Amino acid sequence: MSMYLHLRAVPPPALRNSVRWLQRLFEDDRNTVRDRIGRHREEVLDEQYLAQELLYAGAPPHRTEDRPRTQVVLGGQPVFHPDRDKPPFLLLTAAQAKRVAAFLTSADFEALWRPARVELLSCHGGYAVEPEARDTFAAAHRDLTEFYVQTAKYGDAVVKWLLA
Repeated sequence: MSMYLHLRAVPPPALRNSVRWLQRLFEDDRNTVRDRIGRHREEVLDEQYLAQELLYAGAPPHRTEDRPRTQVVLGGQPVFHPDRDKPPFLLLTAAQAKRVAAFLTSADFEALWRPARVELLSCHGGYAVEPEARDTFAAAHRDLTEFYVQTAKYGDAVVKWLLA
């Protein structure tokens, strides 16, 4: 079973701090979401989302507490699902999403890649596949940057949820 981290942009007036509403946000298809909240943007990270997090939060033992860096992938205020077997939703305010966008647009991918490189390669095929692995992570970085920049442009919040 593959796990995916879904990130959806939501206009702040439409956002509800209700588990039922948040769950519907991820169960509905794109057109339904667009009709309900006025627009739709999302990013989906496949099961490598935890590895992607290493680029931003820092490879152990060099983790950073810099908020925009740690909020790119897994950061946000948790809203716990009543079914404790399901992960919480994570919410970033519009201001937090704007700071993440600013961080990502100013971030140098190579500077992110270097400290995480050894750990990422050990989990993704080793040095023999470094060019492909690096390109995969660089593409995800570009996609996340584009998602957050567009989200910040509209002044939207971000809701994240891990789905199978």
